[in-house]
Amino acid sequence: MAGLPDLSRYGIYHKEYLRNPPPAKLYEEAIRVDHGAISSAGALLSRSGTKTGRSPKDKRVVKHQASADDIWWGEVNIPLAEHAFVINRQRAVDFLNFRSQIYVIDGFAGWDPRYRLKVRIICARPYHALFMHNMLIRPTRDELENFGDPDYVVYNAGEFPANLHTEQMTSRTTIDLSFESKEFVILGTEYAGEMKKGVFTVMNYLMPKQGVLSMHCSANEGPDGDVSLFFGLSGTGKTTLSADPQRALIGDDEHCWSNEGVFNIEGGCYAKCVNLSPEKEPEIFNAIRFGSVLENTVYDEKTRRVDYSNISVTENTRCSYPIEYIPNAKIPCMGGHPKNIILLTCDAFGVLPPVSKLSPEQAMYHFISGYTAKVAGTEVGVKEPSATFSACFGAAFLVWHPTKYAEMLAEKMRAHGAEAWLVNTGWSGGAYGTGMRMKLEYTRAIINAIHSGELATAPTEVDPWFGFQVPTRCSGVPEAILMPRKVWSDGAAYDKTSAQLAELFRKNFKKYADGASPELLAAGPREMAGV
Repeated sequence: MAGLPDLSRYGIYHKEYLRNPPPAKLYEEAIRVDHGAISSAGALLSRSGTKTGRSPKDKRVVKHQASADDIWWGEVNIPLAEHAFVINRQRAVDFLNFRSQIYVIDGFAGWDPRYRLKVRIICARPYHALFMHNMLIRPTRDELENFGDPDYVVYNAGEFPANLHTEQMTSRTTIDLSFESKEFVILGTEYAGEMKKGVFTVMNYLMPKQGVLSMHCSANEGPDGDVSLFFGLSGTGKTTLSADPQRALIGDDEHCWSNEGVFNIEGGCYAKCVNLSPEKEPEIFNAIRFGSVLENTVYDEKTRRVDYSNISVTENTRCSYPIEYIPNAKIPCMGGHPKNIILLTCDAFGVLPPVSKLSPEQAMYHFISGYTAKVAGTEVGVKEPSATFSACFGAAFLVWHPTKYAEMLAEKMRAHGAEAWLVNTGWSGGAYGTGMRMKLEYTRAIINAIHSGELATAPTEVDPWFGFQVPTRCSGVPEAILMPRKVWSDGAAYDKTSAQLAELFRKNFKKYADGASPELLAAGPREMAGV
């Protein structure tokens, strides 16, 4: 077909394929060849097969002398021999060659033209093509005609397994990245999120090389142009708190901070759907319409209505949609330098204050720690929370050592006068099982007070355990709530639990100590004698 890029350079010999087809065509293809269906709201219904989430233990990076010294090797970036990558790449290419139809999506990563990456997706499932049509930044007709050679190519052959006889393969799933060949290979998993996070991983490597901080966070902008960044692990309220009808949404998940300001990496959103309702999250609920992809949700066969409370397939039900489906999205998805950096945690130990003001060094420490806590599961009588740490609030996608990203964050905060805050959306008055979950209205009042500038000038007290400044007054929040020890019925129990959490922080941070400065190490929890 005239005008189509020649894929033979990749070893793919399809003479005709669909390149950047409109969503309507991908709907037709999904129904024709991929068991797709259409929801009552107009979204494409799809299933990702056996894997309904990412496979971090199967993510590998080619160990090459050109990039080996840059990479944080270990559980996050598992080294892969170059010849094993070549075998897996060929396996993916062979699979794509034997499909009756393949799809190519060309798009951009990064809204700022100075830093954007040209990405080519080659896949065999129409739902994967529509997913990346949503998640990449969609080129105009002229941009597509003049797209040229991509910077990176993703081969998604997820329906086909890895060969267990290939060196270093530990399962039938492998997600392989080569920074030297600028290629990304997916075998043995059809979960669409692997493509999205693969592109993010590439940006996490390339952007710091250009002095740009890549970040796993959401971002919004106030009426006066003030930008806030929201970092937080699952369950901390990142999506809920950044979705503010009074502020424009720059993006919900992946951003970069350059010398010019903030820009979104993606062209769409990938929202969780479990228990989704128009009352709780109207923007997301209303974004599920024609052009959106619903992944692994359960629906009524007769009415095609989706039951968002049904998690029989997976609790990780998802929806992908273009960001312009959000009414207050800022297009293009770019903003100025952040005024506020908000680190969200759900502390089930109940000892962290609802809000704390952080110094740049403390921001680095808590950014690297990436702390939240989860309830201890379903065993009868077990009420102790468990701490979860994920470096930079996105360890699974980092490439460089976490201290590199943290140092860049602190440098940019200092250069542009940004304030950093630790906001606890978890428990107060006791740990899980004793205390109460922080009311959403209190947390929203805290976020509003940060944005208005009220907390920047509020009186503070130093937290005896963690050393940060704790505001003692905030509009809309009872003063006692702001100082955690005051709402515990047993002060000694509070001290004991604080000591326990502080020790967990110190134990976790030991793995980063070799790359940390004395100032950074001193920004962690204090050791209290006699507790």
